[in-house]
Amino acid sequence: MPARGRLVALEGIDGCGKSTQARALADVLGARLTHEPGATPLGASLRRLLLSPDTPPPTPRAEALLMAADRAEHVARVLEPALAAGEWVVTDRYAASTLAYQGWGRGLGAQELAPLVSWATAGLAADLSVLVDVDVALAAARRGDAGDAGADRLERLGPEFAARVREGFLAQAQADPAHWFVVDGSRPAGEVTAHIVEAVRARLGEPRRPGE
Repeated sequence: MPARGRLVALEGIDGCGKSTQARALADVLGARLTHEPGATPLGASLRRLLLSPDTPPPTPRAEALLMAADRAEHVARVLEPALAAGEWVVTDRYAASTLAYQGWGRGLGAQELAPLVSWATAGLAADLSVLVDVDVALAAARRGDAGDAGADRLERLGPEFAARVREGFLAQAQADPAHWFVVDGSRPAGEVTAHIVEAVRARLGEPRRPGE
């Protein structure tokens, strides 16, 4: 049996640069790249319900449950099979996003949501969560006006919401430093990538290559 793979989650507020960093990290590691929400056929449908400004908005509790459904499918269909086969996986968002966005951002409470998150993941936690941290103003500037036609529903909620979400990510990282790495996302993208790669290698080692 191959050694079990490792799961690295890239987290942060919208506009922080985590998607760019997730792609770069997966390339360096030779890892599988995935994302939430929407990485499975069911998840793609749930993503439209959750984020499209053209669909009726779910209530905050319904939003949290839809996110949990997407994650349960993602774990069962993508993450667990890949990890069991020995693959390393880099995911653009994972469980910490629910706690930050719905717990802190929506005000549902991280402690209340934690059992739901654990149940949806069947207990699968990221081996390392990387927070690409930037201030709210910079994130907004990077993605343009949050009210423009290209913004999704959560991006349109404004700077106060984003500030609460950022606080939620920072609180999680501070509470569990052994499983988190915080990087300054305001630095040039190449520098940010180098810091993340260094942290992943220091914490988790190197993935095994085919034939090793």
